[in-house]
Amino acid sequence: MSDHEKMLYRIPAGQHSVRDIRTILGTHPEVEFVSFVGVDIWGYSTDEKIPVKLFLEDMEKFFASGVQTDGSSVVLPKIAVLNNARVDIIPDLDVHWYVDYNYDYISENTGLPVGTLRIPSILVHNETKRVGSRVILKDTIEEFKRELLELIRDNPYILPYLGLESAEDIEEISLTAATELEFWVKTPDDAADTEQLSASQTLKEQYWKRTVGPVRTALEKSLKILDRYGFEIEMGHKEVGGVKAKLGGSGGFDHIMEQLEIDWKYAEALQAADNETQVKYIVRDIFRSFGLEVTFQAKPIEHVAGNGEHTHLGVAAKLKNGKRINLFTSLDPGDFMTPIGYGALMGILKNYEIMNPFISATNDALNRLKPGFEAPVCIVTSLGHDPFTPSRNRTVLAGLVRELDNPLSTRFELRSPNPKSNTYLVIATAYLAMLDGIKAVLEAGKRPKELEEAISKEYGKEAFYLETDRIYRSELNVFDEYTPKQRDMLFGKAPATVWDNIAALDTNPGKLSVLYRGNIFDDTIVESYKEAMLDMWETEIVSRVIPESADVVRACVMLHRDDEKTDLDVVNWERIRELKTYLMKDSLTRKSLFTRMRMAISVKDYPLASELLKEMHEKIELLIESYMEYKKNFF
Repeated sequence: MSDHEKMLYRIPAGQHSVRDIRTILGTHPEVEFVSFVGVDIWGYSTDEKIPVKLFLEDMEKFFASGVQTDGSSVVLPKIAVLNNARVDIIPDLDVHWYVDYNYDYISENTGLPVGTLRIPSILVHNETKRVGSRVILKDTIEEFKRELLELIRDNPYILPYLGLESAEDIEEISLTAATELEFWVKTPDDAADTEQLSASQTLKEQYWKRTVGPVRTALEKSLKILDRYGFEIEMGHKEVGGVKAKLGGSGGFDHIMEQLEIDWKYAEALQAADNETQVKYIVRDIFRSFGLEVTFQAKPIEHVAGNGEHTHLGVAAKLKNGKRINLFTSLDPGDFMTPIGYGALMGILKNYEIMNPFISATNDALNRLKPGFEAPVCIVTSLGHDPFTPSRNRTVLAGLVRELDNPLSTRFELRSPNPKSNTYLVIATAYLAMLDGIKAVLEAGKRPKELEEAISKEYGKEAFYLETDRIYRSELNVFDEYTPKQRDMLFGKAPATVWDNIAALDTNPGKLSVLYRGNIFDDTIVESYKEAMLDMWETEIVSRVIPESADVVRACVMLHRDDEKTDLDVVNWERIRELKTYLMKDSLTRKSLFTRMRMAISVKDYPLASELLKEMHEKIELLIESYMEYKKNFF
């Protein structure tokens, strides 16, 4: 038996009784620690090391009361405050538990890596209120299932579209989700050559090409280990970004800078979010063991494709006869979807403004969402050119994915999330928005043809549920076929900053009420999230955005000498010098743009800080372009 066959990778849901756990851990001494994993409002997860011996001795107590922490270890502003900070972390018995291995620490007793059993958990504040991202998703799932089943019972006109005679045929509603993980991998300390990367991307030199060297080995090892966890890996491949690795003088590969993607099978919605967290831990650890850095940032390199995490969302029903049906798939091949499917998609499109703050919550996330990089910038969908020829439009926010020979595959692909998005809140807000649309459609008794007409409406035309002065469907390339001004008018203006995004929670009170269904969200949770988001934004601007931009300014140095300069060099440099001064140099009578940004943040003038940030991005972009043009005139 190989070492890997001896190791424990997961304890499935259904095997979490005290007796089962004692037996399993008793036969796997390589698992030496236990950690309860709660997820706060920002998406950060807790981690502690409880010796297995102590856990086994007091397991009943741990199952009932978990472990106790305080507000300093989790992000729960306005909830776990200084004078009311108690937070308990209670194990969730309904999902899989995974073992996280430290491959750098081989136990002397077992000869195997030391493992920590990570138990997804629920955060409870002050012994009464369940809080945090996992709770929000867990409660959303229960509310969605309960309300959708009730809607089907109360609106039996929907039954023929589902192939059912009665709502009583349904045993349970099932929400399924899947994510795709994109990431950049590089050798440490290597700086990006954006011109070379951009050219390689345009020429599609990397997309789905063969991996080589340590990247290939790390990818293949990651896929094998992930499969041992039961994730059912579907594929790993190169993505669009990257350049070819170079063979160094020592015979090994260096100057590695490549983008990869790993895909695995869908799961129940809460399990899917837990799975993704574990996948990222494993991928990062394996690649690091080969001397490679991994980043899940949305836009780690400017002017090159960022990392997306397309999130697939579906709704099915388990029937009492054992059959499983997709509630989006119509029995009529001439219809794109059932009314439930149309309602779900329309709910996302109508309410996306209040979903987006929970999806694109950082400067990094919004930097990725720009035209030209296959990242969505418009609230629009694509259904396909006709119901008989499914298509994939990669320029839309949420696309319908269908396979004519596989009715269970029908789902939506939400393309805006990135690997740093809080997947628990992405999925939760999406399903709450979907439920709003489904409720409107079923209670109005709408049929597929009516709904296809509504979602395909022209600008300025009134339609059921959707807004008049918007369009919601396009089968065109929305980057190439519309000007920026047309996109803003037809699809709504996309937020350019975190403040623009979070302000939507205040300017769309009617849509925000969608998240309050079933008391999933409330004012305290939304205000807690807003404060966490703004604190993070402030810190990013002051500690990262401005210093990194200052580095760009300092790197633009004069290259010409008096004995070789031309008049063009002088003119180009003067333009660069003026930009550098405007951005960074204070005088007695004038503050630089960077200083004004710091001042706006210090007094929490977020609208002004937002406008200055937009201006800074424009000026930095112009500076980079000007300096590249200046450099081209030198030998």
